[in-house]
Amino acid sequence: MAVSFVAIQPIVALIAGILILVIPRLLNFIVAIYLIFIGVMGLIGNGTLNL
Repeated sequence: MAVSFVAIQPIVALIAGILILVIPRLLNFIVAIYLIFIGVMGLIGNGTLNL
């Protein structure tokens, strides 16, 4: 079963939001990881990065 990039974004955002509410000190790390994840998935989705 293939999960599309569009289906992953809300799940990642929800998990990040819950973690930020529970542990506010993680905000910097969660934002950094989220941005890196979105960037890599965007490159893979556009075919720019062939992994």
